[in-house]
Amino acid sequence: MTIDSDDVRPVPEAGIEHWDFEADVVVAGFGVAGASAAVAAAQAGADVLVLERTGGWGGAAAMAGGFIYLGGGTPLQRACGFEDTVDNMKAFMTAALGPGVDEAKIAAYCEGSVAHYHWLADECGVPFKPEFWGEPGWEPPGDQGLQYSGGENAAPFHETIPPAPRGHVPQMQDKHASSEKGGGYMLMKPLTDTAAALGVRSEYDMRVRTLVTDEQGRVVGVVAKQYGKDVTVRARRGVVLATGSFAYNDTMLESYAPKLKGRPAASIEEHDGRAIRMAQALGADLAHMDAAEVAFFCDPQLFARGILVNGRGQRYINEDTYPGRVGQATLYENENQAFLIIDEAAYEEGLSRPTATPQLRGKPKWVAETVEELEAEMGLATGTLQSTVEVYNRNAERGEDPLFGKKAQWLRPIGSPVAAIDLRGMTGGFTLGGLRTSVDSEVLHVSGDPVPGLFAAGRCTSGVCAGGYASGASLGDGSFFGRRAGQAAAKA
Repeated sequence: MTIDSDDVRPVPEAGIEHWDFEADVVVAGFGVAGASAAVAAAQAGADVLVLERTGGWGGAAAMAGGFIYLGGGTPLQRACGFEDTVDNMKAFMTAALGPGVDEAKIAAYCEGSVAHYHWLADECGVPFKPEFWGEPGWEPPGDQGLQYSGGENAAPFHETIPPAPRGHVPQMQDKHASSEKGGGYMLMKPLTDTAAALGVRSEYDMRVRTLVTDEQGRVVGVVAKQYGKDVTVRARRGVVLATGSFAYNDTMLESYAPKLKGRPAASIEEHDGRAIRMAQALGADLAHMDAAEVAFFCDPQLFARGILVNGRGQRYINEDTYPGRVGQATLYENENQAFLIIDEAAYEEGLSRPTATPQLRGKPKWVAETVEELEAEMGLATGTLQSTVEVYNRNAERGEDPLFGKKAQWLRPIGSPVAAIDLRGMTGGFTLGGLRTSVDSEVLHVSGDPVPGLFAAGRCTSGVCAGGYASGASLGDGSFFGRRAGQAAAKA
């Protein structure tokens, strides 16, 4: 059997002459969602086979900083001296990850968060160091295990929802941010070791091309390409799709998330949306395809100490919030135009603080003795930056930020000399939308009914994020709903 490289239409089982591989549960993708699905299915007694496109396990998860968004009173939160409740976690996730979040998924995720922590730590061996990192940053610079990772402790959330840090980071010594030596590796290594110990089989260099269905429309396998040859894989109970986002599919980006096209993708090239299109060919529904995480390529140790202005010289966000919120506000609301205005003392102070992302410490492009001179050098309309700084400084002297609610600890009048760091276009990210799934990770048809035999998790689905984002939401819902996918497929 030969499958055209672009053809995602399902193949009828009647046309399959023989099966090259067979298992109870077949998982496509060996990142965090696929690994979690494989472990859970094996724990449920299923014979599991994982098909991975690359030469080894890991996916984007192994290269990530490693945040797993967990809360509701996990042992790590308590060990670091923080109280949290399921209700507070629900309230924050509903407010920060919307609008339009899947309330059933949010409820299941928050109510099952502590149990999921125990599954990761106790059953899969993921290590967490009971130490909190409280300074601004994309991630902890060392092996600290807990950090605020979604702006929970900043405006507009902290005044109405009791804040608690929920960014759980697997412990890893000598880690290097944004590489295979990041905290994400120490999530994936224990998961894949656990899978191997449970007898999960894996086949690498296996590109899943399309699904196989029986006469009743049930998914019973996949056709894949391995070493240039088409191979068939039978799934006696179910197929789990876990092959990542569509961040590297320009055609899909043009259709669904055009502002991300041409931006650096905080992802891997294998995230080409194939699984989404395969399921669509069966009539699968989609959700929140325009949603995206947007990274802001500047060290938070710097921009928390200054002010961010757009192309009109106006502030547009509280600079002490989660940097992903800054990225979204910059790209979506301010035409990707941003400048950091900071004085010499604040800049030097920021450089002196520890960070996991020293490569994001940009250098000033313009430096002047006065804001008026800086404004002119930047080419801003006369008076725009001056009025912004004048209002900011006047309120900062009183420890207030009535416009955006920046916390008093970061409010200090901007002095002289003053500089501007050019951050125009300094955003990138990955897609959050995908297949609509149930709380048990069943892929849903446009009719609302499950597609028989088909499950999905991770970034090929629309998870807990509908628009907003918090660091850890991808590894969090990928592992949580990947686990549910494995359990459901094993029972199918």
